Amino acid sequence: MNKAITDGLVLTPPPFANGLDVWSRGDGTPGTATYDGYATAAFVPADQDFGGCLEVLKTENTQRLRYMGETPLLPGCYLQIKVRIKAISGNLPTVRVGAFAGGAGGAAISGVQTQGPSVALTSYGNVVEVTAIVGGGARNGVDLSWGRDALYGHFGIDLTGPNGGVVRIDDVQIEDVTGAFLRTMMDWVDVKDFGAVGDGTTDNTAAFEAADAAADGREVLVSDGVFHLADNVTFDNRVRFQGTVTMPADKYLALSQNFDFDHYAAAFGDEELAFRKAFQALLKQSSHDSLDLCGRSIGLRGPVDMRAAVPDVSSFTSRRVIRNGQLDAISDPAWTTGTATSSGTYSTSQPYRLSNVTNVANIEIGSLVSGNGVGREVYVTSKNVGAQTLTLSQQLYDAVGTQSYSFKRFRYMLDFSGFQKLSQFNIADVDLKADGVASCVMLPPAGLIWHLRDCFFNQPLDRAVTSIGLACQGMMIDRCQFISNEQSLAATARTSIGFNINANDAKIRDNRCIRMGAFAVIHGSGHMLLGNHWFHGDNLNGAPRVAGLILTKPSSKIVINGNYSDNNYIEWNNEHDALPDFSSELSFGALSIVGNIFTAIGAASYFRFIVIKPYGSGHFINGLNVSGNTFKVTNGNIGRVDKVDDSVASLDTGRFRNINWSDNSYHAINQWTQSPVMLSFSESSPVETWRCDFSDWLPFGGRARNVTDVTPVGALRNANNVKQFVTHYTDPEEGAGGGSVDIIWPSAVKGKVNVTARVDNPY
Repeated sequence: MNKAITDGLVLTPPPFANGLDVWSRGDGTPGTATYDGYATAAFVPADQDFGGCLEVLKTENTQRLRYMGETPLLPGCYLQIKVRIKAISGNLPTVRVGAFAGGAGGAAISGVQTQGPSVALTSYGNVVEVTAIVGGGARNGVDLSWGRDALYGHFGIDLTGPNGGVVRIDDVQIEDVTGAFLRTMMDWVDVKDFGAVGDGTTDNTAAFEAADAAADGREVLVSDGVFHLADNVTFDNRVRFQGTVTMPADKYLALSQNFDFDHYAAAFGDEELAFRKAFQALLKQSSHDSLDLCGRSIGLRGPVDMRAAVPDVSSFTSRRVIRNGQLDAISDPAWTTGTATSSGTYSTSQPYRLSNVTNVANIEIGSLVSGNGVGREVYVTSKNVGAQTLTLSQQLYDAVGTQSYSFKRFRYMLDFSGFQKLSQFNIADVDLKADGVASCVMLPPAGLIWHLRDCFFNQPLDRAVTSIGLACQGMMIDRCQFISNEQSLAATARTSIGFNINANDAKIRDNRCIRMGAFAVIHGSGHMLLGNHWFHGDNLNGAPRVAGLILTKPSSKIVINGNYSDNNYIEWNNEHDALPDFSSELSFGALSIVGNIFTAIGAASYFRFIVIKPYGSGHFINGLNVSGNTFKVTNGNIGRVDKVDDSVASLDTGRFRNINWSDNSYHAINQWTQSPVMLSFSESSPVETWRCDFSDWLPFGGRARNVTDVTPVGALRNANNVKQFVTHYTDPEEGAGGGSVDIIWPSAVKGKVNVTARVDNPY
């Protein structure tokens, strides 16, 4: 910075050879006396040290010399006044830079220093240089600090001390020395000033650390170049990148004061690499808990192995967040699904293990397992190559013995499967734009309280969110959009799944799922699904529909409340049970389906909204509440809303207990479902035993196990039409399938009664 160069300012006064009429004997202001024609001063044209110079006899106690021109003083600009002088004869005076500080209207600025440091002349003929620096700021090295009101100065020197001495003075020099103060004036330091070399190979770790230490609150500038860092570097001050950095995969760059994706992108010059290094720093440093993607769209040319980004961290349990941006999967062979086929042995004594697995080394952790007796969403959680074993995320329902299995390893934009454990991880306000190229997020094998909120899982190829173990314990998914890549396909042709859960206590709230193969496959218990909308229809009429929500734990302790289930059904099964036949465990129960909207458009007449599918014999229902729901069909009717899929096994309806199916509304449903249910029965001719058939009304083909009320409507009469005041008893579970109740009177009667029956034993 030099105003003489950049702004063309004229700072140095004219030489004495041009005349002494611009050199004042006073303060330099207009009208003051000059040295022109002054008897004790003269221009000397040829001095051996100075060339042309001014010779002065000191006759005043303070002999002043001031240039009468107004030398401008700009804010932020610092000037150095430099004068060379020597004593010729007589008494030896003292010399200093002297000045007049001028403000608006030519007024002197009061209260400021106008004299520089004094220097005594101690010998004759010896050249002495006196200097002073003037400027607005009170910085170290500034002799004359004049503040913001000073606009110009009249500069020169003062001679003090004894009179009678003769001195010669060289031409006065004034120059802009603002550059000397740049390091303290500017709010940055440059790493190059501390030895950094941007050649791409030199290790600049020490130089970067030194620059950060010297910054002391200012910004560190990484100027042009490619700077290699061989070790970890943490900046405690803000950093600005003009150049870029390189570093080994296991070394991190921590930007403590400006930790966001924009700065990492500037630092590494590659968005994908920058994302990996920013995530690495997120886990390696405690000075920040979230990575702000700054609303950027980050192109991913392949899966991001999140563990590989932090190779020395296998487990992390502090809260961390990735938020505010878009990840965009770019078509590339790196997204190709991995496949393998191997034989393995399954035993119910080790229900989460496959043993004697051939080709085990080639089976990837996180692979989806398929084969005879394998339920949905069973993944490889870990493997032991030496022992030839695989650990599975779920049990297999019918796979005892040795058989062949297939393994598919989907490719995920964010793949956390390499971690052993990762807890309290949040992804918020992120659009995972899979575009039919990739899946979105794979969780690690273990962890707690993951939170996905306000995210878009946009057109995943296979899966949006996959849990391969128990990291889904307590998981929360809030206000997310699951947008299918298969929307144009028939519902039965779709294979994508929104998410799966293996553990307990998930909270799934206010999400929306559009035409995927299924919204969710949920194991475990203690889950709450609240305010979601999942729809899986197609443009076909009279067409089959698929399960949109699959619950795979019989005793589920699940609440499904206030949701919108659109063109699909809820399937409740036990496909993740190595011993699917009922033994002494809890059977189907502890499920509450309350206050939901169920809709189907153009569905086949055999479609049902709630389906139970036992994968083993002897199961029953103990604890089910289906109430306050709306069931509606358009473009055709369906037979009823409930069904037992007995393709593997049926339910033991004689053991139903504690079932409440009430207060629902039905539209275009041929047969309503209810329990307890009150029906009216009439006999026009007197009989002793009245057969009352409830079988069409009772859920899941259940039996009429209890009669809670029989109330005559009007008088009961005998064959002579005489009123009969008689009591009765009932025999439940009569007729084909036990769906009827017999009311037995002491004698034959006719008339009408209201009868209330239940499908269960309530207690």
